[in-house]
Amino acid sequence: MNYRHAFHAGNFADVLKHATLARILHHLSEKPAAFRVIDTHAGAGLYALDGPEASRTGEWRDGIGRVRDAAMPPAIADLLAPYLEVVTALSGAGAHLYPGSPLLAAKLMRPQDRLVACELEPTAAAALAHALGRDARAKTVAIDGWLALKAYIPPKERRGLVLIDPPFEQPDEFHRLAHGIVNALRKWPTGVYLIWYPVKDRRGPETLVETLAAAGLPKLLRIALDVGGNGDGLRATGLLVINPPWRLADELAVLLDWLVPVLSRGTGAGSRLDRIGAT
Repeated sequence: MNYRHAFHAGNFADVLKHATLARILHHLSEKPAAFRVIDTHAGAGLYALDGPEASRTGEWRDGIGRVRDAAMPPAIADLLAPYLEVVTALSGAGAHLYPGSPLLAAKLMRPQDRLVACELEPTAAAALAHALGRDARAKTVAIDGWLALKAYIPPKERRGLVLIDPPFEQPDEFHRLAHGIVNALRKWPTGVYLIWYPVKDRRGPETLVETLAAAGLPKLLRIALDVGGNGDGLRATGLLVINPPWRLADELAVLLDWLVPVLSRGTGAGSRLDRIGAT
């Protein structure tokens, strides 16, 4: 599967991933000590929803477009506030922009926090550096994401989040993902890890979870969102959160119950949240 993100920015998978990312950063910010975000496959950082790629697919209309137009109960508005405040700020003055994960993280970090955003593809890396600008807290590195997973762990802060969001262009991506995470955890077992993947069949995700469980991980959340329907393209996405903040599972359970009807495309829509180990 080739997941060129400019075509998919702001879709239902981004909504789930970025809302979860924002909640994790919110919880990390509750303690005064600095933390570091390591984004291994950072992408371009900022996407124009009215640009040629996003306009061609229109996927954002069934993702962030629906979320922004939906009526939100106060509890949902509170959960989504960190994420939506960043999105809304980028859409001011007639702009129609959507943040990638590294820009969202940078907007939610405090002065003492740091970001390492890794992107190997030259055009995307240049766009990422431009999107992050002169923010002294953020460092853009042109490096392969799997090498970054070895090179930047553990961070000197000893607190933080590793976001692993590969493009899934290679058939062995789930295998590389599983073994990359296991090796990273040997070096930094207390870090929070957020892993995104597309769900095209059950084999890859199930093998990933089985490999991680066999490695003896004490705390793991598995989240899945299926928007249903019979159309072409991606209809289901998954997240794994290793060492999740203690309230995150309950927050995501509430959020998923609201997101399913808002993002549903038809028959088969639903969600799943599994707590594996001592969460």
